[in-house]
Amino acid sequence: MAVAAEMISGKWLKIWVEIGAVLSAIGLFEAQLSSCSYQVLGMADLGFLPKFFGARSKWFGTPWVGILLSTAITIAVSPMDFTDIVASANFIYSLGMLLEFASFIWLRRKFPALKRPYKVPLGVPGLVVMCLVPSAFLIVIMVIATKIVYLVSGLMTVGAIFWYFFMNYCKSKKWFAFANGDEIEGEEEVSAS
Repeated sequence: MAVAAEMISGKWLKIWVEIGAVLSAIGLFEAQLSSCSYQVLGMADLGFLPKFFGARSKWFGTPWVGILLSTAITIAVSPMDFTDIVASANFIYSLGMLLEFASFIWLRRKFPALKRPYKVPLGVPGLVVMCLVPSAFLIVIMVIATKIVYLVSGLMTVGAIFWYFFMNYCKSKKWFAFANGDEIEGEEEVSAS
């Protein structure tokens, strides 16, 4: 884009386009960092992570532990090739979507009369057909992945499974303090008063 700007209007436009691209990338990174850090805070508030993951800055109220964790993950993957990072993210997203499709069909089959706010007006065979098309695309994405993508995605998946069981073990041994959902509702009532 900067090269095209230079060809159209000269060096000055190229510099401005490059400055704009850098500022845009910084803004995108900050938005992503903020989103990820608040997800970590939410998991701590719901009791999926120990309470200390929900620590907030005294000055700004931002979840500094979540920001630190997101920054550490960003630094850890920064030596990777950009296409491998994108492919790994897509691979993990595909695994998550396949899990969602499977749970969607399983819940409909196991609890067909369950009251839901929204219901897809199809039976189980129709739901299977509906989920097959996007599942085929997701599987294609997974099949064409490179070895590094399989390695990164496999390590992250195994790490997440280990982390789940480790957190349950920590809860059972009471090594860390965990929040529960009741505490969040109580805090909202106090702040609303």
